[in-house]
This record gives sequence, C-alpha cells and structure tokens, in this order.
Amino acid sequence: MANDVFISYSSVDKNAADTVCSILEQNGINCWIAPRDITPGLDFAEAIIDGIKSSKLFLLVYTSSSNNSKQVIREVDRAVHFGLQVINLRLEDVPMSKQLDYYLSSVHWLDAIKHPLEEHINKLSGVVKILLRKDGAKEEDLEKAVRDGTLRMGPDKKSIAVLPFKNMSNDPDQEYFSDGMMEEILDRLFKIGDLKVISRTSSMHYKNSDKPIKEIARELGVASIIEGSVRRAGNSVRIAVQLIDAGTDAHLWSEIYNGDLSDLSRIFVIQSEVAQSVAKELKAVLSPQEVELIEKIPTRNIGAYEAYLKGRFYLYKLTQNDLETATKYFENAIELDPEYALAYAGIAVVWVGRVQMGYTSPEAAGPKIQESLMKALELDSSNAEVQYTLGIIAIWTMWDWTSGEEALKKAIAVNPNHAEAHAYYSHFLNIMGRSEEAMIEIEIALKLDPYNPLIISLYSIDLWLVRRFDEATKAAREAIRMEPFSLAQTVLTHTFHITGRFEEAWESIKKEFIMAGQGQAFEHDFNKLGYTGALIKATEALEILSETTFVDPAMVAIVYIMAGNNEKALECIEKAYEIRTQVMPYLRIPAFDPIRDDPRFQEIARKMNLPYK
Repeated sequence: MANDVFISYSSVDKNAADTVCSILEQNGINCWIAPRDITPGLDFAEAIIDGIKSSKLFLLVYTSSSNNSKQVIREVDRAVHFGLQVINLRLEDVPMSKQLDYYLSSVHWLDAIKHPLEEHINKLSGVVKILLRKDGAKEEDLEKAVRDGTLRMGPDKKSIAVLPFKNMSNDPDQEYFSDGMMEEILDRLFKIGDLKVISRTSSMHYKNSDKPIKEIARELGVASIIEGSVRRAGNSVRIAVQLIDAGTDAHLWSEIYNGDLSDLSRIFVIQSEVAQSVAKELKAVLSPQEVELIEKIPTRNIGAYEAYLKGRFYLYKLTQNDLETATKYFENAIELDPEYALAYAGIAVVWVGRVQMGYTSPEAAGPKIQESLMKALELDSSNAEVQYTLGIIAIWTMWDWTSGEEALKKAIAVNPNHAEAHAYYSHFLNIMGRSEEAMIEIEIALKLDPYNPLIISLYSIDLWLVRRFDEATKAAREAIRMEPFSLAQTVLTHTFHITGRFEEAWESIKKEFIMAGQGQAFEHDFNKLGYTGALIKATEALEILSETTFVDPAMVAIVYIMAGNNEKALECIEKAYEIRTQVMPYLRIPAFDPIRDDPRFQEIARKMNLPYK
C-alpha cells in the first residue's frame, strides 16, 4: 500500500510524532509511522525500509534527540537513497549534526518551535499537499510558502553573505572607506558564478546589528558569513577578514592583511585574495575568465579611488542632495583618472536615478547619461555595472529592446549575483509579455537581495503586471514598510482605486506625486470636492505645474483615468510617447486597462513594438 508520508523520529519524541501523524491524517494525508504500521512478526529494519520505499515524502521530526539518533540518520540515508523529498519539521532550535547536515543542508524545513504545535502541523499539512501535487503550479506555490515564511529552504553550502565591515579607525569620516572595502570584496565575490552571494542592500541591513551570526544567516538563507574590520591611519590600512560557518559558528578561514594606499595595487590584490580564498574554502569552481575579472585593477590613482568610494556612498541614499554630492565625487575621480570607467558609469547611474525619482526630465538627463555611458563602455565594456547601466538606459530611455536585453544578459553573465540586473530584466520580460521568464528572474533577485525595498517594490510591480493582485498588494505594503517613499506606492494606489477605497486611493496617489516633488498639485479639500472632483482639480494643477517643471505626462494620464477622463488620458499618453518618458514601456500595467482597447493606445504600442495586452 502506498503512503503519502513516512514519519521519522526519535523514540524520545514519540508523543510529538504521534500528534503530527494524527493531525496530518485528519487533513487527509496518509502516514506511515512506527511502531503502529509494522506488521507483527516482520523484522524491524525490513519494515522500516518497506515503509520508506512505499512513501512519497519523508518527514523528519527534528529535535536534539533525533539529531543524534543513529536510527534516524539511517532512515534519512535510505530516504535520500530512494529519492524521496525530505521535509524537516524543527521542534527545537539546535545546530544540525554533521551526519544529518550531510543529507539535509538544502532541504525544505518548517519551524514548529513556538507552541502550540497543532497550529504548525496544520501549516505543514498544506505544504505536504503542495508537494504531493503534480500540476504546474506546484513550484510556484512552494516559492510562495517560502516567501511568506511558512516554509524555509536550507541554504546551499556555496551561499554566503558579507556583513558590513567595522570601521576600527576611531574616525567616523572613514566609514565610507570601511563600507567601500566590504563592497569591493563583495563585488569580486559576485563574479564567481558557482557562489550564491547576497547583495549589498540586504547585507547592510545588519550594519551595527547585534544579532547572532546563525540568526542572520538563517534570515538571509546562507550557509556562511564573512565578517571583517578595517583600520586606517594615513596611508596604512589593516584589513581583518574571517569566514564563518553559520551552522556551527566555526571559523573556516581568517586572515589579516596590511596594505599601503600609496601602492593602491596592493589593496586590490588583497580584495582579490580574499575572494579567491573564500571560493577555495567553499569549494567553488573558478573559471579563468572569473579569475581575470577578480584580479582586474580599475585604477592606480588613490585619490580617484577614494573619490569613487565616496560617490558610491552617497549614490545609495537617492535623495536629491545626495545624488548631487555623488556626482561631484565621481567627477573628481575622473579629473584624477580620466580612464576610470566605473566613475563614468557612476555618473550615468546618478542621472538615471534623477529621472527615476522625478528630479529631472528625460530630455535633460538623456545626453548626460549617453555621454557618460559611452565613455564607460569605451574604457571597459566587460564590466557588469557598465553593461547593467547600458541595459537600463537602452530599455527605459532609448526603447531599444534588443540592445537592452543583450546588455542585461551580459551583466548577469559577468555578475550572476547582480540582484538588480535580475530584477530589471524581469521587468523587461514582463514589458515584452514574457511573464513566465519574468517571474523566474525576480525570484532570483529576491533570493540574492531579500531585504532590499527596491527589489521588493519591483517584485510587487511584476505581480501587478501578471495580475496577481493580492500578492502584489502584500509585497507593496512590505516594500513601503521598509522604505516609505517606494515605487510600490503605485500598486497600492491602483488597489485602493479598483476596490472603491477612494480616500485611501487619494492619499496614496498624493504620496506618489510628493515623492516626485509635485505634491502641491494635490493640496485640495478631498472631503469638500469628493474623490472625482479632487482628482479633476489635481489634473488641472498638474497641467499648470508642467509649464514650469517636468511632470511625467504618463503619470498624469493615470490620474485622468482615475478621474474618468479617458480622452485626456490618451492625449497625455501620446505626449509621453513623444518625449519618451520612462513610464511608457509599462503599457501593460493594469492602470491603463480603461484605455487599452482604444485604437490610439494600440497604435502607440505598435510603434513602440510592445504588446498592448
């Protein structure tokens, strides 16, 4: 007789195992459990083997007792040998023994540490039913269970996060330098295709955190952690780095490096040695091309290098003042080293950021982006960041779909761990109507950078584009919780609008335009004018404002649609097409549904070579 689940447990945990079995069977899941299902007179070991062979899934009730039980380890060995999918139900938070870790380092697991146990087993029942299915939605539902925290995935042994390096210089102004060292080592690890490396934003989430390494690793889904510190006195630099096994807290490798900034090549050699030593320790395969990229020296001018690090430090803040500061540092880096490709790429990214944040019009930013990017490409076309920037600009500024896709794919080939490249590639794929491919790419981005509000915002928009509205709303709320001024705000606006929550829709779209510095157009009395009246007043104010400052007409079109004026919305879309705004590639967003079937809308989609549905 075939069974759904074989339950493995230590005899010490029999009561818990019986509870698990009882609730699973109440939920319609057929279980095999000893000693209940051992036929009298049959050899115990033979019965266990038959029970495992006759089951579709193997469930381990994981505690400190089962962790070291030779019988349980033998059962796990047989389950893996027979190819059963294993689920680890953790009843206690204890480090996994080496014997079990050999088999279970990357299996799905579910935490049932907090009481009541019954509540967790009911969740487990849902997961088991997903795993027993054979339909196409199985993997998608499993991913959803992982995302919402019901189910967890054991980390790949070759997965790693680099925590922010500690500034040991007793000088807060050197923070940019310690952050820069961490990012430079991270950048070299990114180039190793055989490693899964968590991106900068999620790693920086733990800056000054006092959480245990094990907990951080579990939250990030990695097996190893790199910690480091930087001490600088004048040109003398001391960098201490250690690689830690997150499961056991064991130090796998550590090294202290001394460098002199007057010989900048030595600093780059240190960064390269760290990356290659970590790869070796984690048994990651390095290709000759990857070694060449890791060992590449971007500049030999210390002043240019420091200016570049400072530029990156301010670039990530994304406020208007910080972007201006970043520009000055990148320009300073170029003055000191006119052949510093990354500094030119930095300037291009700053101008892309200005347009995305609504600080600058596409017309004003376009030539500056183009000039900086072309120079970066001329100097170093093999750089992932340069190719990533080229892809972003080709798609959202030039509407050159072929070149944009090629550039993003090149960026990912050079840096397989580039979360934002995967995320924006997912948007490109959704823009082109290739939604199945798109959702694969955004899932990769989420795994590489799980705490980046930009990635989660982009994910919410992907979900919105494929019309998974409930999930899109949930992701948007999470992104906004992490970063109040978020791209995901537009998803919430649409949700509130289509569900008739008009006051919330009004407040949400007002926030969108506040982010772009145009909130004054929404300073009307909602209670007095009503929803439609307030939106009409807002469109009038936006039209007046657009005479003196850049206001994206595609965004104005959405306000007109919400106000019920589709004719004016189409006029705005035609204007947005003429000036090539960055919203226009997103013709498939649900906000445009009310005008989607109009021939004028379809004609714009045809001219842009985009699917309008």
